[in-house]
Amino acid sequence: MRIVCPSCLSVNNVPQRESYKKANCGKCKNSLLNTKPIELTNSTFDEVIVNSDIPVIVDFWAPWCGPCKMMGPNFEKSAAKFPLKVLFVKVNTENEQNLGARFGIRSIPTLMIFKAGKEVHRVSGALDESSLSKLVSQFV
Repeated sequence: MRIVCPSCLSVNNVPQRESYKKANCGKCKNSLLNTKPIELTNSTFDEVIVNSDIPVIVDFWAPWCGPCKMMGPNFEKSAAKFPLKVLFVKVNTENEQNLGARFGIRSIPTLMIFKAGKEVHRVSGALDESSLSKLVSQFV
């Protein structure tokens, strides 16, 4: 399966397994098991979405948004539960206004889930860690 490296955004071919002890990027050698959400921009968004064979969950947020700040830690904790199963990414709508407009983001936080490069689900509003993990589990 194709996995986008969270460090250098290179595409890696990784054998599909139930769990992984080690998986490193072929280009930068950093761990592909790093679950820290990736910050995407207009120039990197499509490349990551299209080249990921695992579901991608996108958090559209802004630094001034109270509910976004509350959900941020929950998003990171949920990401840690799905290494090489789901790719967690963030889009700062303040900096990337054209991405927010392109996807019709009317309120934040908004989560979008992509599979095979296509949007399959969207939810607006902050979620607690349990709700977020349940939501993501439906698409693994």
